[in-house]
Amino acid sequence: MSAPGPALAEPLSLQARPSWRVAKNRLMTGLLALAFLAVAVPLVAVIWSVLSRGIGITFADFPAFFTDDIPVVSRRRGPGMGPAILGTLLVTGGATLIAVPLGVFGAVYLHEYGGNSLFARAVRFMAMVMTGVPSVVMGLFVYLMWTLRFGYSAFGGALALACLMLPVVIGSTEQMLRLVPGHLREASYALGARKSRTILTVVLPAAAPGILSGALLAIARAAGETAPLLFAVGAATTYNPSFFSGANTALSVQIFGNATSSFAAAQERAWGAAFTLVLLTFLVTLAARLWAARLVRK
Repeated sequence: MSAPGPALAEPLSLQARPSWRVAKNRLMTGLLALAFLAVAVPLVAVIWSVLSRGIGITFADFPAFFTDDIPVVSRRRGPGMGPAILGTLLVTGGATLIAVPLGVFGAVYLHEYGGNSLFARAVRFMAMVMTGVPSVVMGLFVYLMWTLRFGYSAFGGALALACLMLPVVIGSTEQMLRLVPGHLREASYALGARKSRTILTVVLPAAAPGILSGALLAIARAAGETAPLLFAVGAATTYNPSFFSGANTALSVQIFGNATSSFAAAQERAWGAAFTLVLLTFLVTLAARLWAARLVRK
């Protein structure tokens, strides 16, 4: 018999050894996952609480909850939130009409015309300061400047919310204008277009989806504010379609007033109003997102 040959060497492993870069990548991925969970858990908990407690109260008296007047006696059970829904639409819509055009025009001036001039830097600084102003301070300002002279109205609430929305719209719009490529402007200038026409027909359409997202963030912040409205709109329990005269109300005001009550019926209406506000915000956001997607396709 022939002698056995030499043993074959073990095959070399082609698998790369984990490096420090791979370990750092896995570590950061894990930290990002934990951060996502830390943000998602409270959000899901809040949404679940509002849905589980508010949806039954809201649809138990459908559609009366969305159409009937607010009960004058808070301890009495029953709907509704119709005046608060109308007041929320009036106040938030008015604030949007005031803050979004002014914010967009201000951002266009700061980025396209002002640049690093002294006045432009002062406006940016004031916008940054206004971002950190508490909402109750803004409500007190509107109360002194408007409500004491002309009385409670939806317009006063819109002014207070517009002051809160304006710096958010300016900041987000200016950031979106910075992301528009410079060669788009240069191509428009090469075709003989003026700067104003270039901004209206090239720059703003290119930045429109981002501007709309910033406006939605500002609207979402304004829709849930309570302190400014307590100083400006009053506390109505019936419908008031007038924008400039008469006390009004809003869903956030009703949530605050009913949630702090000791009566179970009032607390139930607070949960129903909270669900209505979330539903209303969701519908407005969905409609705006669909419009933004249509703008992107164009």
